[in-house]
Amino acid sequence: MNLDTSEIEAVDVRSESSCVLNGEYALSLMRAINQKLQVVDLQDLSFGKDFLRDISRRGLACQVLTLKSSRFQKLNLIGEFMHMHTLNLDFSSTLMSFQEDCFNCMPNLMCLSMCDTRITNLWTTVAALSKLPSLVELRFQYWQYCNDADPETYNISPCGKSDGNADFSLLNSVPFIGESSTDTRELTDPNFSVEDPLRNFYSFDEEVSNHDVQSMVEDSSDDSEVDFTSLNHRYWLSDVFPGWNFQVPLQNELTLQNEEMKESLQGTFTGHIADISMKYMSRHASPICYEKHYREFMIASLPNLKILDNVHIRKIDKERATGIFSQYFEYLPYRWKHKESVVNILQKREIKSGHIKARSSKCRPSYPSGKSQYLYTRSLSAAKMGSSTWPFLHPLSILGCELDKGFRPRQFEYHPSDSSLMVFGTLDGEVVVINHENEHIVSYIPSLGAMNSVLGLCWLKKYPSKLIAGSDNGSLKLYDIRHTPKKITGIYGNSSCVTFDEFDQLTSVHVNSTDELFLASGYSRNVALYDINSGKRLEVFTDMHHGHINVVKFANHSPSIFATSSFDQDVKMWDLRQKPIHPCFTASSSRGNVMVCFSPDDQYILASAVDNEVKQLQAVDGRLHLVFDIASTGSSQNYTRSYYLNGRDYIISGSCDEHVVRVCCAQTGRRLRDISLEGRSLGSSMFVQSLRGDPFRDFNLSVLAAYMRPGSKSEIVKVNLLASGGHAKDDSDDQRLCPSPSMGA
Repeated sequence: MNLDTSEIEAVDVRSESSCVLNGEYALSLMRAINQKLQVVDLQDLSFGKDFLRDISRRGLACQVLTLKSSRFQKLNLIGEFMHMHTLNLDFSSTLMSFQEDCFNCMPNLMCLSMCDTRITNLWTTVAALSKLPSLVELRFQYWQYCNDADPETYNISPCGKSDGNADFSLLNSVPFIGESSTDTRELTDPNFSVEDPLRNFYSFDEEVSNHDVQSMVEDSSDDSEVDFTSLNHRYWLSDVFPGWNFQVPLQNELTLQNEEMKESLQGTFTGHIADISMKYMSRHASPICYEKHYREFMIASLPNLKILDNVHIRKIDKERATGIFSQYFEYLPYRWKHKESVVNILQKREIKSGHIKARSSKCRPSYPSGKSQYLYTRSLSAAKMGSSTWPFLHPLSILGCELDKGFRPRQFEYHPSDSSLMVFGTLDGEVVVINHENEHIVSYIPSLGAMNSVLGLCWLKKYPSKLIAGSDNGSLKLYDIRHTPKKITGIYGNSSCVTFDEFDQLTSVHVNSTDELFLASGYSRNVALYDINSGKRLEVFTDMHHGHINVVKFANHSPSIFATSSFDQDVKMWDLRQKPIHPCFTASSSRGNVMVCFSPDDQYILASAVDNEVKQLQAVDGRLHLVFDIASTGSSQNYTRSYYLNGRDYIISGSCDEHVVRVCCAQTGRRLRDISLEGRSLGSSMFVQSLRGDPFRDFNLSVLAAYMRPGSKSEIVKVNLLASGGHAKDDSDDQRLCPSPSMGA
């Protein structure tokens, strides 16, 4: 308490054992030290949530903070950290994202390290980091050199491949941020002279860290036990700078040689000094580092950054990053280049409207009439999305249930003409129609033991009260929701139900544009055609593919045209007017096709194959129109589904091994946003079971999300990209995992 009047200049607080301090005493100590608090180094101790909450909300007066914790999932440092210039969150293994208000009070933060976290989303990460005006050094991974003279030291073979049985006990720490960095300017300078190779390869960045910072920052490498699963994804510096092979001859003269990479995912970055060969590998990388064009995205989005992942950012890197960003990413919807407020757009609309009314009828408008219909709605969308990087996620909560009923959704569809309605089928064979705006049940149809999991649902267009439901046990029924109860009573009559002949192991149903016919497909190579009016099965088309047909879809406007997608890697177009023995065309993927759908105007077909292989084809002849640049995970079980959004302006894509929905432009393929699905509970990873774009609201969609952990249930999450907000509901502990993620659409 007398520190302020003492001769002590600074106090460091380091706590590496739970036997030393508990959370309450640690907080009291740091608050008492106050302005003379310099370095705080807190390992993963049993301080609890209250301790972290107090630091997050009230802040600290320290200059350097190292915090390793497994107790937070979303970082929310909203307190005052006015003196802090270095923040180290390495090995915070549960950290996935940032709250919207994080980093608001860190004006002097220069160095930030988040190695070996679970952060994945480029957009929300950049939005949070953009609030740090002094940030110049950022790290999500650490580039480490290894000496090929002794490859067993790191279990790295001379060719740069890692041994799957490697012992990573030597790699369980990361040098303190700012301690060393790889300067690629030196590595590519032909006049560079190497007096001390190791010192030059790892030079301290004097532009970033002044003498005061250098003198007070000590090595705080963490040697405690850490989960090193991310080390299975190690890669080399040439993956960041493809095709580069650096050699330092004995004359200490650096030469640059371009050489094709012998492997698609791994290259080499090697400096030969005398008989020593050094290779650089990525250590403790967070998942965000494996996103395509991660480095270019970060450099283009954070222009003040000087060092990324202990590699200096050169002028040529910034130029390249700008080009890559414009090629693969969309800053705002509809190619808007700059953020603009909604108020400004509304003012311009009023001014433009007044000018048009004042003009003579002979004057032509200053913009093409064809574009005027969507000009302001699109500009408003761009303005709203520009101000809401964190989309609003709202899990549907079904109200009005008399019983304590926990639904387990497995499939869902928006109503084609009523913007408030949605139907979903459950793993227990129920069909539930809800008003998704007020979350009340409109109609409830129990399974009565006749159905199993509902995998196929389709509304009729001309008869908006009717829908067809199909289950995986082959049951096919047509319901009229005007004659079904609104309450969960367990009693349901069959008077308004039409039963069709069964289709074994069904996965998909779809009605044509005139509501006369529907198709069914499943775990077979056949497709069945049904007549809705008569209730009869008209025909079964056999051997349409070499593998089972997961999804069948009619065109939106042509009642006889339909497409099929199969795990035999083919997508085929068929015409009922020509006996569907031979397809109109066949388009192939490199992996099994999970689903296919038509664009709303039937101009394109969107085909989704396993592990993020998404293509857009010309519907007229099957020619490839666009390939969406989505990174694969390497999993053969990563079933991908994609649908159109905002008419056919954008597409949304999600996969069952990933917790992210990607939004891409359907005209250019550029990524607009990634939407991360996160449960509030620690360790509650989610995956995308299915998804649909809202046909009535721009940049609105719903996702059927399931939780990875046992005992969890799936839920339908509504997403609004034009509104800002967080996950509105905590996932409960009585949830149960959904099986068979490959079935249906």
